Amino acid sequence: MPKLLADLERILGPDGLLTGEAAAERAFSLWTRLGTPLAIARPRSTEEVAGVLRAARAAGVGISPWGGLTGLVDGAFADATVALSLERMTAVEEVDRDGSTMTVQAGCTVAAAAEAAEAAGLFLPLDLGSRGSATIGGTISTNAGGNRVLRFGMMRDMVLGLEVVLADGTVVEGLNHLIKNNTGYDLKQLFIGSEGTLGVVTRAVLRLRQKPASQNTGYVAVADFDALPRLLRRLEAELAGQISAFEVMWPEFYDLVTTPPAVGRPMLEPGYAFYVLVETLGADPQGDQARFEAVLGRALEDGLIVDAALAKSQAERDRMWALRDDVGQTARHGPILAFDVSLPLREMESYVAEVRRAIAGRWPQGRLTVFGHLGDGNLHLIASVGDRSAKPEVEQAVYDPLRRRGGSVSAEHGVGLQKRAWLAHSRSPAEIALMRTLKQALDPQNLLNPGKVLAPAEERAPA
Repeated sequence: MPKLLADLERILGPDGLLTGEAAAERAFSLWTRLGTPLAIARPRSTEEVAGVLRAARAAGVGISPWGGLTGLVDGAFADATVALSLERMTAVEEVDRDGSTMTVQAGCTVAAAAEAAEAAGLFLPLDLGSRGSATIGGTISTNAGGNRVLRFGMMRDMVLGLEVVLADGTVVEGLNHLIKNNTGYDLKQLFIGSEGTLGVVTRAVLRLRQKPASQNTGYVAVADFDALPRLLRRLEAELAGQISAFEVMWPEFYDLVTTPPAVGRPMLEPGYAFYVLVETLGADPQGDQARFEAVLGRALEDGLIVDAALAKSQAERDRMWALRDDVGQTARHGPILAFDVSLPLREMESYVAEVRRAIAGRWPQGRLTVFGHLGDGNLHLIASVGDRSAKPEVEQAVYDPLRRRGGSVSAEHGVGLQKRAWLAHSRSPAEIALMRTLKQALDPQNLLNPGKVLAPAEERAPA
C-alpha cells in the first residue's frame, strides 16, 4: 500500500489523493453504502485515470468508480479498494448545434449537462430525481432510465460514443458523433449498464434533441387498474407521439406526498384508486395545449378517467412534479426496503396483489408503497416491515413472483451488490456465463468494481 499511495500521489498530485481521515470523511452518502476505501483518487483527466488504473493493477488493488453516489444497490461500495472519483472531470467540452450532440466528461452532473444543452437551444431528454447529483458517467454505467423513458428511451439510447479506460490502463477512444456507424462491434454497449466492472467511462458523446416549445402537464385519477393501459394507449394514439411521461401513483404514495410533514398538497381529492401524472412535449404551444385538454376531456366524458387537474403555469407543473419526486416521504414509516423492478404491464396488477398478500401474511403491520413509470414497465416498491433484518424474506416476496412473470429484478438502478444473488431470476445460465466470459477477458484480475453484478462462482443463488 505505501508504494501504491506514493505512486497515486505522483500521478494525481497531493490534492488529487485523499487518504486517512480525509478519505473517511468523504466516504459518506445518504443513498448507498460506501464502505471504507483505502484512498480516494480524484483525477483531472483521462490520462490520470489511466495512470491510476495501471498503478492499481501493478499493486493488485481493486478500483471502485464513483459518480454522484446516488445509486441504491451498493454499486459504489469501496471497502478495501481505491475509490476513483470523477468529481473533478465535470466539463461540457462541446455542444454541436448542427449535429445535435454534446461531448461531456463523465463527472458532469445530469443537471449541468441539461442546462448546457438548453443554453444552446437543444434538449437532453434524461431526467431523474437525483439530476443535481447523478453524473453522466454514473448514469451510463447503470443505464439509467428516469421520467422520460416512455418517449426517449434509456440512457443507452442517448449515447453515441464513449471514451473508456480498461483495467490495464488502455484508453479506448470511441467518441463517435454519428447516429449511423455500422462498422463492426458496437463496443460502447459493453460498458453501458456494466456498472464500472468492465471499464471506466471518462467522456461521452450524447445525442440531443430539439428543445420542445410546449410542455403540458396534468394529474388524472382513474377508478381501477384496467383503465391505466387503456388510458395510456389512447393518449399515445391521440397525442401523436407527444407523451413523455406517464407516472402512476398508488393511493398510499399519493397520500404520503400530499400530507404533512410533506410540503406538497393534493392536486386531486384523496380516495381514488390510482393517480397519474401525464406530460407531453411538443412544438406548437397553443395547438398542443388545446389538443391535450381535448383528449383528456374526452377521456373524462367516456369514464376512462374520473377526475383531472391541468397545470396552467410552469409553477404548477413544478408542483406536480415535486409530488412525484418526493420519494423521501416513503421513509416516514421506516426502516424501509426499496425495490426497482419491471414486468409486462398486463402482469402488474396481479403482481402487486401477490406481493401485498405475501407481506401482509408474514408481517401484519407491514406496509407496501407502490409508484412507477408504468408506461415503460417500471415499478418502484417500498416495503416497511419494521425490521431490516427481514430483508432476505422481503426480497423473496418481491422477486420470486417476477420470475414467473418474465420480469426483471432491476429496471433501472442496476445490480451492484444488493441484487447480484438474484440475477438468475432475470438472466439465463447462458447469459450469466457470457457475462463472466466478458469480465474475464477485460478484467482478468477482477480489479474493476470487484464483487459487483456477478457473484463469486461459488456463491449459491436463491432457489
